[in-house]
Amino acid sequence: MTARRGTVLITGTSSGIGLATAVTAARAGFSVVATVRDPDRTRELREEAVRAGVALDVRRLDVTDEESIATCLRDVRETYGGLDAVVNNAGISNFDPTMEMSTTQALRANLEVNFFGVVAVSRAAMPLLRAAGGRLLSVGSVHGVVGQPFNEAYAAAKFAVEGFMESLAPVAAEHGVRVCVVVPGFVHDTRFGYFPDVNRQTIQAASGPYARTFSGYIDRLAAQGWGGGQSKWEVAEVVVGALTAEEPPFRIPTSDRVAGYLAHKLADGDGSAVQALARTWVAGTEATVRPT
Repeated sequence: MTARRGTVLITGTSSGIGLATAVTAARAGFSVVATVRDPDRTRELREEAVRAGVALDVRRLDVTDEESIATCLRDVRETYGGLDAVVNNAGISNFDPTMEMSTTQALRANLEVNFFGVVAVSRAAMPLLRAAGGRLLSVGSVHGVVGQPFNEAYAAAKFAVEGFMESLAPVAAEHGVRVCVVVPGFVHDTRFGYFPDVNRQTIQAASGPYARTFSGYIDRLAAQGWGGGQSKWEVAEVVVGALTAEEPPFRIPTSDRVAGYLAHKLADGDGSAVQALARTWVAGTEATVRPT
C-alpha cells in the first residue's frame, strides 16, 4: 500500500498534463485536489481515475477569479487541515501573428490565464504552503526560455512565469517553501494548442507581411512531424518526481531535447546563438541542438 504523501492541489486537470499529473500524484500516494474551471468538463478525468483505481477530489477553481481561488483554498483547508503542495498547470494557447492582431485582447487573455492566474493561485496558497513547509510547482514551457515564432503571446506569458518564479524562489525558500518550474516541450497526446476552426490557410491569410515567414515556420514543423514530443504521462512523472524529490532543482526539463534547448539559451549571453537558431525555423530549415 502506497504511503500518504500529503495534499496537493493541481489546476487545469480536465485534460492533458493536468489530468495525467492528478492521476499520477494519486498513484504516488498524494491526496489530490484536482481543480477545473468548468465542472461539466470532468468526464475524461473521472474515467481515467476509475481506470487507474485512484480517488480524486474534483473541485471548481477558475484561476482568473480571485473569489473562486479563495473559496477553493478555504474549503481545502477545512477538509484536509492544510495544503502541502500546489501545481500551477492551468493554461491556454494561441497561434497568431501577434504583430498583425487587430486588438491586444488575445494577448491580454493569454497573460490573464497563463501568468496572472499563476500569480493569483500562488499568492493565495502561500500561507498554507508556509505552514506546511510545502512545495510550489509551475508547469512552464520551453517557450518560456526560448521564444517561439508565431507564439509570441504564449511565450511572453511563460517567460513571465519563469521570471516570477525565479524571483520568488529564494524568498520562499527562506520561509520553508520550495519553488520549482517543470519545463516540457511539445506534448503530442493533448488537445493543448489544437484549434479545429483554424488552419494554415486562414492563419497565413491573416499574417499580412509575415505570410512568407509563417509558411517557412509551418514547413519546418511539418518536416519534423510536428516535433515528436513526449506523452502527457511522461511529463506527469517528472512533475510528481519534483513533488517527491528531497532537493529538486529550480528548473526541471522533462526530456533531453528540452534540456538541450535550455542549455543552448542559458549559455547564450548576448542572444545571438538563439536568434540564429530561430531564424532557421522561419526560413524552413533546421539546425541541430544537442544537450551540452
